[in-house]
Amino acid sequence: MTNTMIIPATERNLKNRVDFGLAIKNTFTFAYRALLKAVHNPESFMDITIMPIMFTLLFTYLFGGAIAGSIANYLPIIVPGILIQTLVTSCGTSGTQLREDTEKSITNRFKSMPVAQISPLTGALTSDLIRYAIAGIIVFAVGAILGYRPGILAIIACIAFMMLIAWCLSWLFAFIAMSVKSVSTASTLALLIMFPLTFLSNAYVPTDTLPNWLRFFADKINPLSRAVTAVRQILSTSTVGAEFWYALLAALIILIVFIPLTLRVYKRKG
Repeated sequence: MTNTMIIPATERNLKNRVDFGLAIKNTFTFAYRALLKAVHNPESFMDITIMPIMFTLLFTYLFGGAIAGSIANYLPIIVPGILIQTLVTSCGTSGTQLREDTEKSITNRFKSMPVAQISPLTGALTSDLIRYAIAGIIVFAVGAILGYRPGILAIIACIAFMMLIAWCLSWLFAFIAMSVKSVSTASTLALLIMFPLTFLSNAYVPTDTLPNWLRFFADKINPLSRAVTAVRQILSTSTVGAEFWYALLAALIILIVFIPLTLRVYKRKG
């Protein structure tokens, strides 16, 4: 009686280990698939290549003198802001692509395959880490051309930090994309969320001159303001403070909440 109870438990433990290993392997397979799709569609890189260059030049030359007195003084403000804007804007891409796969019934094929159920999601979102890294490099490269050159270790730390923040946020946008009825609706909702978060923050301007209610939202409620402040502190002093941990905690909470919600919605689609 004891033996018959021990053997199934052992088999379950082995199965769980195999399933976890299979999920990791499947994740990398689907990430490779997503990267191949992106390579064969070069226009999908426009949001991480052309957009950060355009916004950096636009904001720097239009508002640098008015906000900071000079371009040199404005670059430490705007470069972290553009970094966060670029990565947050890119978060909605994977959700939209997942929604497209659903509408084309590609997800039905994945569900019929002997793969971990979560791997199509984790693979698509993990592949975006490459996009985030490219975007970060481009933002700092443009900043360097304009004269902003912080330490290389600080740059690497900021890119890695924002890659993690963006990856956590991508689960939120994936949930939204999988919950709505069409790709166009998913794209619209993503923009409606991303633009207020980025523009109603300290990413582009100091919040001192904002109305009290808006300043309260930007400084106390908007987590992207905390992330921007953390990045600026890393770049200027090579240290991390409370804002870094606040932004990281908020991102991890989003991750914990929306991984199971996204997987649940994904299972119902097809």
